[in-house]
Amino acid sequence: MEFLLQLEEILKRRKTDLPEKSYTADLFRGGVDRILKKIGEEAGEVIIAAKNADQKELTHEAADLLFHLQVLLVERGLSLSDIVSELHKRHS
Repeated sequence: MEFLLQLEEILKRRKTDLPEKSYTADLFRGGVDRILKKIGEEAGEVIIAAKNADQKELTHEAADLLFHLQVLLVERGLSLSDIVSELHKRHS
């Protein structure tokens, strides 16, 4: 789980620095609409992978969905800690 926090920091740097040859920076340059489109695409791919009962495919697609969700959170100024806090409130 520690890697997700490291990834969050990488995403923040990509948003700030906007390196030219960076897929993530391209997402940030495209704005929230582009990020949301990718989340929609990845969510659909997760559904298909789950229906196919292919663990490897589901793992791959879930990772893509989680990555793009993290990009959205960074874009909107939220962190995984915010999400964990909300989950903790709901389940304590």
